[in-house]
Amino acid sequence: MRELEVVAGIVWDKTGGRVLITRRNPDDEEGGSWEFPGGSVEEGEGLEVALARELKEELGIAVEVLGRLATVKHAYPASRIVLHAFHCRHAGGEPAAIDCAEWRWVPLDDLPSYRLSPPDRRMIPLIRPLERDLEGQSEADHPPERIDLD
Repeated sequence: MRELEVVAGIVWDKTGGRVLITRRNPDDEEGGSWEFPGGSVEEGEGLEVALARELKEELGIAVEVLGRLATVKHAYPASRIVLHAFHCRHAGGEPAAIDCAEWRWVPLDDLPSYRLSPPDRRMIPLIRPLERDLEGQSEADHPPERIDLD
């Protein structure tokens, strides 16, 4: 089984009250499910650089990366992923569905009502504490947590 390294952004709107989620294209693996935006890391590419590139390509936005949130491993039928999630703030550009079916800004309390991909669902409890302290946080304040999903 091939293993892919991917990144995802937990992107907060400028007021800090909502996070950005995207819906996978119908023909993708897990098509139609919702996820935190991101994508594959290219060979030799740093994780934060990959995240910035993917968010620009997928949604046309720029973000400020505030810190690393978690690393999640998950096995799909055709592949295994290592997902590196980052806590981010929307820094510019109006989101557009360039390489996803659609996008939405969603309050945290509404996330459970969306059919999120399995690794993304596991991140919800890790995100809630970040909502309270968006100002002045760094990676040192929230060291990355490793979660293995098999």
